[in-house]
Amino acid sequence: MKKLILSMVLAAGISPLSAQTSADTTEEVVEYSDNKYKVETNTFWHNWFISVGAGGQVYFGDHDRQCDFGDRLAPALDIAVGKWFTPGIGVRLMYSGLQQRGATKHPGDKYEDSAHGTGDPVQGGGAPHWLEKQKFNMGNIHADVLFNFSNLFCGYNPKRVWNCSPYAGLGWAMVWESPSAKEVSANVGILNSFRLCDALDLNLDVRGMFVNDRFDGEGGGQFGEGMLSATVGLTYKFKQRGWNRSKTVVRYDNAALNEMREKLNEMSAENERLKRALAEGNKREAQTIVKKMAAANLVTFKIGKSKLSNEARANLGMLAEVIKQGDKNVVYTITGYADAGTGSKATNERLSKARAQAVYDCLVKEFGVSQSQLRIDYKGGVDNMFYDDPRLSRAVITRGE
Repeated sequence: MKKLILSMVLAAGISPLSAQTSADTTEEVVEYSDNKYKVETNTFWHNWFISVGAGGQVYFGDHDRQCDFGDRLAPALDIAVGKWFTPGIGVRLMYSGLQQRGATKHPGDKYEDSAHGTGDPVQGGGAPHWLEKQKFNMGNIHADVLFNFSNLFCGYNPKRVWNCSPYAGLGWAMVWESPSAKEVSANVGILNSFRLCDALDLNLDVRGMFVNDRFDGEGGGQFGEGMLSATVGLTYKFKQRGWNRSKTVVRYDNAALNEMREKLNEMSAENERLKRALAEGNKREAQTIVKKMAAANLVTFKIGKSKLSNEARANLGMLAEVIKQGDKNVVYTITGYADAGTGSKATNERLSKARAQAVYDCLVKEFGVSQSQLRIDYKGGVDNMFYDDPRLSRAVITRGE
């Protein structure tokens, strides 16, 4: 039992320590994007707004064109609530409308009663009292999809003074007075927002509504009727408002990084070692090449002669430079030869020795080669050694060992 309790206590103590150690070895680095088209999408309750506006509106009905513009201009009211899902796309639910003014037929017309007439004649409308002024209350509840072109095409900028947001939507337009009407409405417009501060915008909303021809209580055979509105108002943006720049969180395991650093250091040290070994190898290879270059040198003599020509002495001068710059431990054998086809054996023995001695003296006395690196040998008369040419056998060959 005591062992069990002790084990539980140790486990309880070790677990937080392990977690703390793991946390201590992990480091987070937040990198924010400079791309103005990339932002972090907020939650559902972020970027809500409410708008209120007032202005004027003009209806385009069957007879409205026969009225003066001032008689057609009616007050307009906007109330909306909405949300931006991204800096470029949002939605809103809006009430717009209030009143409509225009012209309608006088009830004296035998074919049709007046619709929403006020009894005041329209001056210049045709026959006396053929048209009278019209006025009725109306409303339009519509849902719109907004497209902030400023953010979509120029990138998100919370400090931008002016934002242009075209929109389109569908709604339900209503007239409460008799003859009442309820019609589907199509709505398009442009919302211009001017930043006052982080929370408030000044709005200029220009909008068109399209409805059925019978909406104003008259049917004139047209396909439909419409209304143009312009309102000025304010928009309040609830917190949290705006968007944060897109970010990337990079987590680094310090223990793993340290291990990688150690491996990189080891690899760097190994790389330096290999570079040094390669350099040494190249040096040794170069020295070997020098030795091989010095290992074979041939000078020739005229028949029966042991005197060096100027050409032979020039070649020996270059050989001397190689010997002096090369490995001091290398010994060069100077071997004299004679042509076996000419002269007696004794003559060829003497001649081959004299030729070797001539090369030796030239290297030592004229070009300063150390005697310790030279030794003399001679072979007497020999058969043709190269290309079946006896002239190449009247020679001295110097080889390094």
